[in-house]
Amino acid sequence: MQINKVGVVGCGTMGAGITQVCAQSGYQVIVSEANEGLLSKGLASIKRSLIKSVEKGKISEQDVDTIQGRIKGTTDTSEFSDCDLVIEAVVENLEIKKQVFAELDKVCPKRAILATNTSSMCVIEIAAATDRLDKVLGLHFFNPVQVMKLLEIIRTIATSDEAVEQCKVFGESIGKTVVIVKDMPGFIVNRLLTPFTLNAIRMLEAGIATRDDIDNAVKLGLNHPMGPLQLADLIGLDTIYHSANARYEELKEPQYAPPPLLKRMVTAGWLGRKTGKGFYEYQ
Repeated sequence: MQINKVGVVGCGTMGAGITQVCAQSGYQVIVSEANEGLLSKGLASIKRSLIKSVEKGKISEQDVDTIQGRIKGTTDTSEFSDCDLVIEAVVENLEIKKQVFAELDKVCPKRAILATNTSSMCVIEIAAATDRLDKVLGLHFFNPVQVMKLLEIIRTIATSDEAVEQCKVFGESIGKTVVIVKDMPGFIVNRLLTPFTLNAIRMLEAGIATRDDIDNAVKLGLNHPMGPLQLADLIGLDTIYHSANARYEELKEPQYAPPPLLKRMVTAGWLGRKTGKGFYEYQ
């Protein structure tokens, strides 16, 4: 099967980015949201992103019209009925994802591959909501999708070789470098990143070094574009906390146990950039 039409469930930050990248790569894309308000907001964010690309000289104004012409928004999941690949990019909640996949399994053609963009959840648990275990896998994009070049393909114990290969070809066609990993907690990147970030928080909590010194040491000593505490604020401290807990619950390794400071910041609502306060303060 050749992938020609792509569906995206969710038009938030990740869903909008995935939609834009697929449309820019020549795919017809249909993207859904729960209501018209969220859909309009997501489509507007795609337009803003494309306009920024024009301003940077990466694409022309005519390209904007062509790319937008490949995108159709909807609030009706039945419109995924002729998609070859559908990528779910909704909130990181297992029950919600399972509901989405159960619905997709009913409306999508039997040939269609169903993928989740989860960064932390067990993919086979999501796949179990369908009757096509061999055609379900993870396609984990990184934020911002328009910039980050990596795509993790997560294959479960039931995913077919054919589905993996088709998604590998698809990933490369949209300009991504593809890595393939088993359906294990954290996959590759987040399995490495989580203890690194948690250890930075533990260092701050223990008074070993200041916030600024920890971040500057990593930026200048390891040549990272931002320090671990800055990155934590960007990702969202609640996201880090819940995903670390999920990894700890499954692996029972102390390196994934969230430090008390992180729990208290999340409880206080200090979630990073999205709330205006985390390890740093934001306007």
